[in-house]
Amino acid sequence: WLTSDNMHHQWLLLAACFWVIFMFMVASKFITLTFKDPDGYGAKQEPLILTAVTKVEEVHVPEEKHWPEEFQPTGKALSGNLIRQPLVHMERLELLRNVCRDTALRDLSHTAVSKFVLDRIFVCDKHKILFCQTPKVGNTQWKKVLIVLNGAFSSIEEIPENIVHDHEKNGLPRLSSFSDSEIKKRLNLYFKFFIVRDPFERLISAFKDKFVHNPRFEPWYRHEIAPGIIRKYRKNRTETKGLQFEDFVRYLGDPNHRWLDVQFGDHIIHWVTYVELCAPCEITYSVIGHHETLEDDAPYILKAAGIDHLVSYPTIPPGITVYNRTKVERYFSGISKRDIRRLYARFEGDFKLFGYREPDFLLN
Repeated sequence: WLTSDNMHHQWLLLAACFWVIFMFMVASKFITLTFKDPDGYGAKQEPLILTAVTKVEEVHVPEEKHWPEEFQPTGKALSGNLIRQPLVHMERLELLRNVCRDTALRDLSHTAVSKFVLDRIFVCDKHKILFCQTPKVGNTQWKKVLIVLNGAFSSIEEIPENIVHDHEKNGLPRLSSFSDSEIKKRLNLYFKFFIVRDPFERLISAFKDKFVHNPRFEPWYRHEIAPGIIRKYRKNRTETKGLQFEDFVRYLGDPNHRWLDVQFGDHIIHWVTYVELCAPCEITYSVIGHHETLEDDAPYILKAAGIDHLVSYPTIPPGITVYNRTKVERYFSGISKRDIRRLYARFEGDFKLFGYREPDFLLN
């Protein structure tokens, strides 16, 4: 009788153990299904870069419209009713929206979606992408990415450098080449992005590239545009040296600069504001990349557009995207505070819209 009783207890103990194990497995499966995020950014979750944010709200998009197949949007950033982005990108878009609503900055943040703007936007219909060109922030590489996606070349390495900016041969149509209805559909449905950079550092880069190094295939910057600026803005007319950065700043900060801009034509794209180039308050962009964080932003843009499995952004040389405060201060060290303030007044919209600090040397 004792032996039978012991066996009964052993069976009860064994059954209890199996029950505990079974409940543990069910609980583990429930936890896994509850916390798995099928729309997470990449298979490997990277730590988010948190900045000054106290509350993050989900951004809902309107119910998707049904358009003809050729205009159906692609890319993960446009799928579903909820946009999930790393906090840094959500902050950029939220900041942009807030500054666009600031009536005090309206003249500096708003512009018409004119042919000038549409000429800056390149189209990849195959993958439903629009890219607005903002020179001096690594745009050549982005154009190479789109050229490959459009099928003109099979890889970035095969693209000749002289083809990249030849818009008759590189297979990159501009948005301005479409009809009004086709433009509207693409603006409503496609993945749209552009890249920005500290506005003053971008101006230094434009000055060095076009007036100091001056490629031989662009002689008009040195032989036509530079003399026009010197004649109007150089204080010491006896000087015979080429265009100086001080002359360039005085021209850009002049409230009446437009009369020269008209003479220079589209060559001014290298130094006009991001607002004038891409109309960020009129066009709802999906992502705004920053040159200073391009190592992180480029892979994110490719993934958000749904093309990361098709092409990679070219390797970025170490240190090339880092903001060089010393260089900026050196270039502006010999320029009067009056001229710097007038320059900042023109580019204030770019500073505010994209979260760039007002330069310290302007505050001192």
